[in-house]
Amino acid sequence: MLSMNISPGSRLCACLLLAVALGACSRQEQPAATPAPAAATGDAPATTTPAAASPQAPAVAATVQAMSADQLREAASKALRENRMYAPASDNAMEYYLALRDKLPDDAAVSSALTDLMPYTVIAAEQAVVREQFDEAQRLVALIEKADGTAPALPRIRQSIVATQQAAAKRTEAEATRAQVEAETRLQQQQQQQAAQQQAEAEAARRLAEQQEAARQAEIQREAEREAAAARQAAAAATTATSPPPAAAPAQRSLRAISTPSPRYPPEALRSGTSGEVLVEFTVGTDGSVTDARVLRANPARTFDREALNAVRRWRFEPVDAPVTTRRTLAFNPGG
Repeated sequence: MLSMNISPGSRLCACLLLAVALGACSRQEQPAATPAPAAATGDAPATTTPAAASPQAPAVAATVQAMSADQLREAASKALRENRMYAPASDNAMEYYLALRDKLPDDAAVSSALTDLMPYTVIAAEQAVVREQFDEAQRLVALIEKADGTAPALPRIRQSIVATQQAAAKRTEAEATRAQVEAETRLQQQQQQQAAQQQAEAEAARRLAEQQEAARQAEIQREAEREAAAARQAAAAATTATSPPPAAAPAQRSLRAISTPSPRYPPEALRSGTSGEVLVEFTVGTDGSVTDARVLRANPARTFDREALNAVRRWRFEPVDAPVTTRRTLAFNPGG
């Protein structure tokens, strides 16, 4: 342990004690706050000057400078006993001895104590740079400079601070660039997935519409065949009758469809997957147009009625000699 009166014979012992205490003192250092750029010095190359530098705080805290010489001696001795050689700020042996030297510039014991503390402060500053604790490194550099402005380690540590700050800034910039590239890549992948999904949905809707149209056309064809068979049966029955009505023959003529547009599938029923059928009765005029269409039966009720009637009214048949009333069943099946 250092004392105010250090004899040449005890200097070696004091240094050994300080070396043992260095590890414990280093562990007592508080992590530095968010790194701040260090001020450029004349020893660092011009190209390595940081973009900005924060004002450097005084090496010795004002509260320490305000203490009396006796208070500083007692505080310095206690700091040494507790291995607080250079940390924490405002409560360490280095600051106490620096303040004491300002008050007693000719005190050889104070100068000797600062000389003994100097190498450990230098090592601590270099370790702070390695850990990228730049505020702490600057604080320790200020202590070293106040203790000995010509210390050989000062230019090296200052240059190391600048270089390490620049390396950290480049690393941060590279990480930000990499994160941005990854985010853009993820966004592009999401957009591609969405486009593929939309294309698949459109293709599925197209296939469903084709299946529904084919089913409607097949049903229309089957209904026409049934109507034709019924007409043939009626004609045969009329032929065998003893006195067939003269005007009945034209009415039994088979209807030949020219255009039978498919009904529109109601969007609500299509989305819900509802199927059904509608039996429509309508009259075909002599010009082949449809008149007097009405719904006879619908399942489910009032779901497909309107679209079935709209479709039947657009149907066209070959002209007939007399109006013909007939029935057709229109099927609605979302699955085709």
